Amino acid sequence: MPIEYSLAERGNPGQPTAPKKFYAVARSQGDTSVRDMAGRINEMSTVSTVDVMAVLEAFFQTVPRELAAGRIVRFGDFGSFSVSLQSEGAATEKEFSAGLIDNVKVVFRPGKLFAQAMQGAQLRRVSTVLSNTQVKASSRKKE
Repeated sequence: MPIEYSLAERGNPGQPTAPKKFYAVARSQGDTSVRDMAGRINEMSTVSTVDVMAVLEAFFQTVPRELAAGRIVRFGDFGSFSVSLQSEGAATEKEFSAGLIDNVKVVFRPGKLFAQAMQGAQLRRVSTVLSNTQVKASSRKKE
């Protein structure tokens, strides 16, 4: 099944007078739950859905603990998870405090095989052209 995309017209914030350009925006086709994934794994292996769910639940509990301990969690060809911080700046090192950190993000970096599989995905354009406002509203719905 191809990845569907539409086009969005966007300006360059650094050059407000520059002409706008069209960019691809991936279109979601819905959600797949953890239970759905467990069922699919069950269909292609000898592991029961219940056992897959138990492993995935352990994964969901273990990875955040490892990240909070300052570790990068690597899953071979699948990819790795790490932490990224966003903060306000301070004029001096002495003036900086943890209170200036306003966001902790989990970053996923796909492994080589995972990234290659996505690069080989089929693409299909759908006819809708989104405005910048629609793109922002669409991304807020997914969060």
